[in-house]
Amino acid sequence: MADCASRTSGVLALHRSSRTAIVGAGPVGLTLAVLLHRAGATPLVLEAGPAIAEELRASTFHPPTLDMLDTIGVARPLIAQGLVTPEWQIRLHETGERAVFDLSVLREDTAFPHRLQCEQQRLSHLLLSLLPAGTVRFDASVTALMQDADGVVLTLEGGETVSADYVIGCDGARSQVRHAMGLDFPGDTYPETTILATTTFPLHEHLPHLSNVNYVWTSHPAFSGTFSLLRVPGRWRASLYPAPGESVEEALEPAAVERKLQAIHPKPTPYDVPDLRPYRIHQRIVADYRKGRLLLAGDAAHLNSPSGGMGMNGGIHDAFELAATLLPVLRGEAGEGLLNRYTRRRRPVAEREIIAQADRNRARMRETDPARRRAMLTDMQALCADPARLREHLLRTSMITGLREAARVE
Repeated sequence: MADCASRTSGVLALHRSSRTAIVGAGPVGLTLAVLLHRAGATPLVLEAGPAIAEELRASTFHPPTLDMLDTIGVARPLIAQGLVTPEWQIRLHETGERAVFDLSVLREDTAFPHRLQCEQQRLSHLLLSLLPAGTVRFDASVTALMQDADGVVLTLEGGETVSADYVIGCDGARSQVRHAMGLDFPGDTYPETTILATTTFPLHEHLPHLSNVNYVWTSHPAFSGTFSLLRVPGRWRASLYPAPGESVEEALEPAAVERKLQAIHPKPTPYDVPDLRPYRIHQRIVADYRKGRLLLAGDAAHLNSPSGGMGMNGGIHDAFELAATLLPVLRGEAGEGLLNRYTRRRRPVAEREIIAQADRNRARMRETDPARRRAMLTDMQALCADPARLREHLLRTSMITGLREAARVE
């Protein structure tokens, strides 16, 4: 491998022959690719799909994620395409009572004291535009990986092989990279199925005091006790669940979806539902994010309930930490042992601050006892009325606390 060159334009040049392959062109893989490219590396992104995925996926960006994205110049263009959300809420549907979590208390902790509601593919397109032509290869499905002391060989569908010094698996829950690492993906799958439906009907014009992010308790028989409403530009995303005694297949029928949406807000005409899909929720995490020259980030390493909107954000945080760890190794400034710090910093955050917190969020919203709901709402309203307590709570739920704790890990 060639010697390191001198600093050029303020950036320390990397070994000229070094190459990092990133499997997966979602927001995590593309964020990592932009970070490596900006530092002078030569990332290659291999994506099995034919283009950026456009289907319903994550839509919430937390304040520290926007802080990170601002360092590569995409936070503000992303904000221009989304909905700035200064508060989110937990509410009782039948009465409209609510606890409102005002993110402005974080104004001393972040340049973006708000959430951003914006579909993840908008970020992916922005990131893709920052990469040189040829950096991302679509229709490039990885079928096998083999590593030795000198590097990794990836085999693509059709038999083509690609060589790399390191490979990062950003290829989701069914990660081929994780499979090649021989790592189990232990955890649980929740019993309920979530039904994600979108509508262009302006619910915010009809439900009083609605935020852009709402987690809702209800006693209506069309539901199993809860639903959520998240607004993105031009539409609302409703997370619904089968009613007691209703199968997933029955809950996906147009009449059942209409019944649930009419229970949220009755109106004389049917709802338009341009998007509808079911999904199961998992909480899983690998024991180690690294094995030799293979590493994992995002859903390939950890899965959690979407309650709280932390999955994609945690993956983007993985990408920033991994870039900061990998670049000194690529530059020859540090040995490969430094890569173990990536697991030491990111895995505890995923386990304690993302998976466990999302699980608590889910458990709270699955509560059906009216008295317990009332007590929890009263407690949350008291918390929201105390700026000091609210700030501490939002530092954690906005993922700032976990990042600060991880930064102290050597």
